[in-house]
Amino acid sequence: MIKRLASLLILFWVFGCQNQEPVPFQDGLNDYPTLSKVLGDPEKYQVQILFTRIDRNEHGKPIFTDFPLHVDDTHYFYPASTVKLPIAVLALEWLEEQQIQGLTLETNMLTDSVRTSQMPALVDSSSQSGLPSIGHYIKKILLVSDNDASNRLYELMGMDYINRKLREKGLDNTIIMQRLSFPATPEENRNFNPIRFVDKSGKTLLELPERQSDSVFVVPGNPKIGKAHYVKGTLVEEPMDFSYKNKFSLSDLHGVVQRLIFPESFLESERFAINEEHRKFILKYMSMFPAESDYPSYDPVEYYDGYSKFFKFGTSKEPIPDRFRIFNKTGWSYGYLIDGSYFVDFENGVEFFVCAVGYFNDNQTLNDDTYETDSIGLPFFTELGEYLYQMELRRKKQIPADLTPFQMDWKK
Repeated sequence: MIKRLASLLILFWVFGCQNQEPVPFQDGLNDYPTLSKVLGDPEKYQVQILFTRIDRNEHGKPIFTDFPLHVDDTHYFYPASTVKLPIAVLALEWLEEQQIQGLTLETNMLTDSVRTSQMPALVDSSSQSGLPSIGHYIKKILLVSDNDASNRLYELMGMDYINRKLREKGLDNTIIMQRLSFPATPEENRNFNPIRFVDKSGKTLLELPERQSDSVFVVPGNPKIGKAHYVKGTLVEEPMDFSYKNKFSLSDLHGVVQRLIFPESFLESERFAINEEHRKFILKYMSMFPAESDYPSYDPVEYYDGYSKFFKFGTSKEPIPDRFRIFNKTGWSYGYLIDGSYFVDFENGVEFFVCAVGYFNDNQTLNDDTYETDSIGLPFFTELGEYLYQMELRRKKQIPADLTPFQMDWKK
């Protein structure tokens, strides 16, 4: 009897071990050399990863299981273009709050300038009408991460509105206070251009004068990066100070993507206050490939499918298979690569969230254009995406996910 009981216990133990799911970032890394290299030196590469596994309950509602690795919201990294995602979504929230008849995504948005540090935007040759609008700016932000488009929406709302809205939603580790790739001082970034919204008949629906913020935002802690940096071609032998640049923690980026994909998983006060049409608009252009867009139109050689899809496809310029869609926003600057994504394989019912950041600047010098983003950074993201995808592809789910709400007409 005792021998039989012992045999059964051994069988249960063996069976349990055979069916135990692999542990993310611990098991199965042998086939991923660059991923293993980066994970093996997290301090050098400043790597942070937040992976969320998704299961479904009997009602089809998502159940999240988080697997954070080295996530530290107090550790500063430069967020680059990832800040454009909350800027784009909040522009829709701002638009809905106006409640002005005829003021829509397509209404002409004409930006003027009253200071030497400002630039006007009265035309946009990439739009079908030849004129700029909130909707067209959002398309350019999400399709190819256009800097000017993001700056125009930043000028529309101003830093006070943006940061207040983020705090209200519980996104407490983010500060947005600058235009991107634009030579403006912290003081100039607190001044916002005059803007007019004009309908097709030429009637002005809304006119905003020049505005100014009295708020002074500063990144907390010690946001200094590297050992040296270049300023206008001159080498400065000291770290670069990011005190007056943007901050967007990995947890907050992850939270923004999750709020857009599954808003019902959050308290109403934490959600973006946008209607379903506008949410679908954001999701469509988060996941669309540049070549699928007519207005704006992009060269598919320069803007290939994986241009801004780092996970799994970051090192390939081949077309991404139809069954995959990635709803995401990336950033790339000063040696940092960041991607926040909801990854979907419609054919196999795979879905998961993953956000990651890595720093690929071996010589610790900024603005010298000598980074390892191509040789290490993109391979790291490609292998990380493939590793998580294969893990989820093999995982057996009790209740399959209905992914049809995320299938869209991307070529329209």
